[in-house]
Amino acid sequence: MQQTRTYIENSLKTLYPPGEISGFIRLVLSHACKMSFTQQILCKDTQIPENEKKIIASIVERLKKMEPIQYILGETEFYSLPFFVDSSVLIPRPETEELVDMIIRDARDGAFRKILDIGTGSGCIAVVLAKHIDNAEVTAIDISENALETAKRNALRNNTEALFVKADILNDSERPEALSGNFNIIVANPPYILKSEKAEMKANVLDYEPHIALFADDEDPLLFYRAIARFASCHLESYGCIYLEINPLYSDDLLKMLAGQGFSHAEILPDLSGKKRFIKATKI
Repeated sequence: MQQTRTYIENSLKTLYPPGEISGFIRLVLSHACKMSFTQQILCKDTQIPENEKKIIASIVERLKKMEPIQYILGETEFYSLPFFVDSSVLIPRPETEELVDMIIRDARDGAFRKILDIGTGSGCIAVVLAKHIDNAEVTAIDISENALETAKRNALRNNTEALFVKADILNDSERPEALSGNFNIIVANPPYILKSEKAEMKANVLDYEPHIALFADDEDPLLFYRAIARFASCHLESYGCIYLEINPLYSDDLLKMLAGQGFSHAEILPDLSGKKRFIKATKI
């Protein structure tokens, strides 16, 4: 096994930092050899069969092309739950775990039951909220049929129930019946990276993750947020809340926009690194 570990390290050392390579090794051995991290330590002298070496070599070649490990393995972990992922959905981020945790803590009194997740992607937000909020009724929408299929698989995988519906939040004229009622919580992590920020992004994100879920137009970066706020102004119950993940570059503009839509009770909240990452707005 040590020979295989060295092979992976040498193959990737010019492309990734040492800590990331160590993580890859644990994940690759777990996937190809069906060994837990503890077994990898205890069985370090074990010989790896040739068929498993071929699987590892295939994964390494894809890593050399900067393909995300989550897409290669077809799964990832979010809020300690397993999720299927593929190139039709974004890979869930730690910041989004913070957003979900915020909602769960706010909803502990049982008042927030009807939840809408806009742009659900893999379904990670919807599934975790359905899992951790008692008696939650979760509706999740996305414009991508492939993403919705992945989200449904993830709900089934985690023994949760949610209603997944194809809908475009930008299209006011074609609202499905599932969006005709009111909600206590509306949550969204819409596209918010400016296209002008592409030069700062890593190849594993830029070349593989769906651009439709990543990028906002530099000419109108608040497009999705305005649509969400318009919808929420009509479909959010009194004292209900919107939770948004945002680009720190236009946090103040978002507060002004929300105030213009009637959400005067809005606040910017930082992520763990101190960046302005979230907005919580309450309908009074």
